[in-house]
Order: sequence, then C-alpha cells, then structure tokens
Amino acid sequence: MSALRPGVHVLSCPTRWSDVDENGHINNARLVGYVQEGIYDLFCHHTTAVRESLFPSGFIIARHEIDFLEQLHHRPEPLSVRLTVERLGRSSAHVVVNVCRDLLTFMRARTVVVARDRESGRSRKLSSNERRFLAAFMPDAVRAVAVPPTAPPTTPPQRAVARSSASLPHRPRRRCRASAA
Repeated sequence: MSALRPGVHVLSCPTRWSDVDENGHINNARLVGYVQEGIYDLFCHHTTAVRESLFPSGFIIARHEIDFLEQLHHRPEPLSVRLTVERLGRSSAHVVVNVCRDLLTFMRARTVVVARDRESGRSRKLSSNERRFLAAFMPDAVRAVAVPPTAPPTTPPQRAVARSSASLPHRPRRRCRASAA
C-alpha cells in the first residue's frame, strides 16, 4: 500500500522508448501491459501476499474494461499504476487500475481477477486470508460489507410453531440460488 494513499496499491512503472508507436505516443497494447504489471505486483509481489503465501495457484484475468483518457508520451518520470479493489466476489476481485503521471490519469481499467485452482485450472473460492488482504485495498464503506467480522455466527432463538400436520400439506423446500452475475 502507498503511504500517501492508504487503501491503494501503487506500482512505479517506467515507460520505455520501445513502448512508443509510430504516432509518437505509448501504444495502447503497452498500456494494458502496465495494468497487468500492477495486478501481478499486487497479487504476487506485495509483502503480505508473499509472506502469507496467498494465491498459491495464481490467478487469471477474466475481464478488462479499458478507457483510454489521454495520449501518453515517453518521459523519464515513471508512471504511477494505482490499484484499488472495487468489489469482492466468491472467487474474484474487481480491481480498478488508474495509470497516472503527475495529476493526469491516462488510462482507467476495471479488471476482474479470478483465483485459480492449479489442478483443475478452474476458479476457486477466495480464502478468508485472501479476502482480508484484498479488502485492505477497498474504500472503507465498501470494505465493511465485503469482509464481515470474524465473530462466530449466532443462532437466533427458535420460535415454537404449533402446526397440525393434517391441516397443512407437506411441501418440499425450494432452494434459491443467486445468479452469478
């Protein structure tokens, strides 16, 4: 996390002369590379992720939504790739990435990062440690909802209901499933 911006992961990323295209600005495909470098840095190189062995089987990028806001030119000053977590799903983190220099944002991406199971190659549920780690990069108001406190669940008191089996037919309970949107 950045000391200047709590709740934000910042990667300092230089541009390279080889990133420049024939129009004289940094190529759009290279800008996507900066987004991926920021995500990789957060998930694989962040001190906490390394120390706690989070994401042991890695992750996959399921989606990029990108807005190119300004043309970016090569300069010696590095870019700031700033990452925040917008939302946590069962197996995914929705990450917002801003590629900036000085006070100007050149590109904004919304990326869905999915925890991966190495053996099956499919998504897997985020562990509680992974959720706690990612929640540290969420805005405070969203964090409170995304990671509930770890207090043991309490069972509400049971209410006795008098019911005659003759008057009410027995119906099997239906389970509702939330759609994976």
